[in-house]
Amino acid sequence: MVKIIAEIDELDSKILRLLQEDGRLTFTEIAQKLKLSESTIRKRVQALQKRGIIKRFTAEIDPTKIGLNTIAIVGVDVDPPKLLEVAQKLCEFKEIRSVATSTGDHMIMTEIWTKDGRELTRLISEKIGPIEGVKKICPSILLEKLKG
Repeated sequence: MVKIIAEIDELDSKILRLLQEDGRLTFTEIAQKLKLSESTIRKRVQALQKRGIIKRFTAEIDPTKIGLNTIAIVGVDVDPPKLLEVAQKLCEFKEIRSVATSTGDHMIMTEIWTKDGRELTRLISEKIGPIEGVKKICPSILLEKLKG
């Protein structure tokens, strides 16, 4: 069975762009910006949600404002048969904000937010390192995030 990738038109693209800039925009505000009716926008957004294009509405957090001053992108290499098992285990740690399997330099890429470098080191050495199948851990601390 072939899964069809959803296609979107220009109006859906404009709606998505506005929501990515400010997810708190009301249907009425979007309608005003695009010179359309509120009901048109509401139906379009509901359709985008139903089709799984819009997965959720969320708040973007500045980790430094809540005391999480060390942000790291951490590559994890594993024994190939353990790839999905390790990736699922990494999803369980609250400090790990995202987990993705990947091609390239590392098999799994994570984004980790911790209070400081010592907490990052402890997470890597005491929680990630001992996971069965983990072969190598390569952390890169972000100095400054310039976009997204």
